[in-house]
Amino acid sequence: MNRSINPLSAAVVIALGLPGLAFQAQAQQGESPASRTLDTVIVTGTRVADRTVAESQSAIDIITPEALQSTGTTELATALSRALPSLNFPRPALTDGTSGIRPAQLRGLSPDQVLVLVNGKRRHTSAMINVNGSIGRGSAAVDINAIPIAAIERVEVLRDGASAQYGSDAIAGVVNIVLKGSGEGGSLAADYGQYSAGDGAKVQLSGDTGVSFADGRGKLHLAGQLSQQDESNRAGPYRGTTPDTGNFPAIGQTTFIVGDPRVDASAASANLGFAFNDNVSGYANALLSNRDITSFAFYRSRNHSGQGALLAQVYPDGYVPQINQYSKDRSLVAGVKGNTGSGWSWDVSLNHGENTLDFHTRNSINYSLGVNSPSSFYDGTLKYQQDIFNADLTKSLDWGLAYPATLSFGGEYRREKWEQTAGQLESYTGSGAQGFGGFTPINAVNADRHNYAVYAGLEADLTDKFSAGLTGRYEDYSDFGDKFSGKLSARYAFTDKVALRATASSGFRAPSLAQQSYQAVTSTIINGVFVERGTFPTTSTAAQALGASPLKAESSTSYSVGLVLQPVDRLYLTVDAYQIDIDDRIVLSTNITTNAAANGLLAGLGLPQVTAFSYFTNGMDTRTRGVDAVSSYTLPLAASSLELTAAYSYNETEVKKFLASPAVFGSLGITQSLIGRDEIGRIQDSYPRDKAILSGTWRSDRWELGLSATRYGSFTVRNSATAARDQSYDAKWVLDASASFKPSERWKLTVGADNLLDTYPERTADLQNSTWGMLPYSNYSPFGFNGAYVYARAAYRW
Repeated sequence: MNRSINPLSAAVVIALGLPGLAFQAQAQQGESPASRTLDTVIVTGTRVADRTVAESQSAIDIITPEALQSTGTTELATALSRALPSLNFPRPALTDGTSGIRPAQLRGLSPDQVLVLVNGKRRHTSAMINVNGSIGRGSAAVDINAIPIAAIERVEVLRDGASAQYGSDAIAGVVNIVLKGSGEGGSLAADYGQYSAGDGAKVQLSGDTGVSFADGRGKLHLAGQLSQQDESNRAGPYRGTTPDTGNFPAIGQTTFIVGDPRVDASAASANLGFAFNDNVSGYANALLSNRDITSFAFYRSRNHSGQGALLAQVYPDGYVPQINQYSKDRSLVAGVKGNTGSGWSWDVSLNHGENTLDFHTRNSINYSLGVNSPSSFYDGTLKYQQDIFNADLTKSLDWGLAYPATLSFGGEYRREKWEQTAGQLESYTGSGAQGFGGFTPINAVNADRHNYAVYAGLEADLTDKFSAGLTGRYEDYSDFGDKFSGKLSARYAFTDKVALRATASSGFRAPSLAQQSYQAVTSTIINGVFVERGTFPTTSTAAQALGASPLKAESSTSYSVGLVLQPVDRLYLTVDAYQIDIDDRIVLSTNITTNAAANGLLAGLGLPQVTAFSYFTNGMDTRTRGVDAVSSYTLPLAASSLELTAAYSYNETEVKKFLASPAVFGSLGITQSLIGRDEIGRIQDSYPRDKAILSGTWRSDRWELGLSATRYGSFTVRNSATAARDQSYDAKWVLDASASFKPSERWKLTVGADNLLDTYPERTADLQNSTWGMLPYSNYSPFGFNGAYVYARAAYRW
């Protein structure tokens, strides 16, 4: 694996030699999309009412609807990953619920270390807790794929720590999704596509419309999306290089299902604004989505677990259990804002959000129940809910500076709930449902907490060239205590073409309720062996007996410095370097193999015996260093324009310190480390350290041709037991292409191919692959392993 490239040098070379960022707004001839993006007034990372992208003291990207719809994907997270080199969104399979609700990471950090806002208000997280072997293991993150692309006006991505401004989670940055709010216009679109391998067909209908009422004082914008996706399968045949142990099929037989899940989804949004008078207005937005997701567990052979006689009557050829999640996502935000003649502005809002995940296992069996076992089981429910009251005030201060200063302060009260309810008796009794055993009554959880926060900030243009900002925030949580965060930012414009910006901040992330409360005993595979694994809350009797301590908040310190350059007309370039130190980072421990002494301890406490256990812990301190370079250039042509874009991101995370195994491990005779080499590798090496996006779009009155190439850097997957089974995967280029014809101003017909050259990641070696060829690709591949996707789209706008 090549790690010899100097990241800052590479960023500068790419940024200077290949201008671009995915600012793909539709261009008028001769007008740079970057120039219009630079003039966009931002609402993320600042309280100043008229701050633009060009004037921002922190690195910020504006992703337009055209950029989100420039490829064939119907998922918001996938679209963002193709526009932002700092965003990683792999497509894991065979990871239980994580296969269906996949987490994304920003700047190589954990998925729950980025804050997601909608119209500037905190978005609720998913009820899902990722406990299997994937990027983001141990995290409970926001499910941004629940938000329909058709509803989005733009996405603002703040690549900077912002806990002092927004509170917990904003360590890696902030993603603010701004909804369409126009009272006129609209669109309808139909999409269809499938992988060139012949599977994974997707169909989607989407649309939005704006309505004005009350003589234009009210504006309502509605959007909706319906989609259906078939599963894909890239499993390989069993090659028979080890003896058949009952867990493998016949030699040469393909039995696993490894790929994208099967999904039926619907989503809708409403964004309302109403002006009561010139000084007071109301607003509200609602988002809802339902997704029926079916992913797949490991194949069970016809003699799995020695159950040949039983399976001959039920599944004579073996079977693949199906893990079905039904996700219901709801949010409602309502508020009133206004201003006074004396320079005061105020905003008061209520925010409710919730996510409910109902789990079922289908095409399965509970061996303990024999031939009378159901084949379909209700496994239980996870539910997360948040309610927020928020009040913000700003005051314009005329201090005789170049421009008035902005004083801001406010407060927030937030209440959270997380529930884990038991499944039906048959799903967990005895050996439980194969593939995904139900949650038991003893594992039922009903956890809640509240916190309050106050903040204050001051931003000012001290001169025509120099601006600065200072913000502080204090939060107090009912379960772990209080935290203070602060941020200092500044920008100095040497000329109209050159500016320097820098930030320094402290931040934190509160342990999620799911991380504190989740408990389950599930069947999984560790190094090719089926085991029963227990995940215990840190405050539980079992975890405490096995050495756990109550979770505390993660703490971060961030620094960044960047250059903003506009050396010639229509060329825009930024280079930002950063460092993020995180102490007491929360991780899920290694799957610790038990022995007779450990199980004797659990049995003595009246707890189920397991072959492996894990629990959450403040297990490590990390340092992340990186650089982002982005630029864009538009070349005006006769009756057309050519937009050239490029972006590059490099980041590297180092585990500076990790928690040693507790003393009880020694007394029980457990020799494994609490934090294993696979978990350290997942955080340090299992994502690409660098990613580059190069693209060009040619536009005329009737035609639009797009070509984009993305280079995903190399990554390494560490084996939990030995370095001899580690594997490094080479960097890969992925090419996307599309062609659109506009028969009129309203119609647009598009055909395209994502991954046009049918690129696959490097295959997993048998030494790393515990199922000997049946799982040919790594779950950590940043672009998945489905190959080329061909699609067509018809869109109508008014």
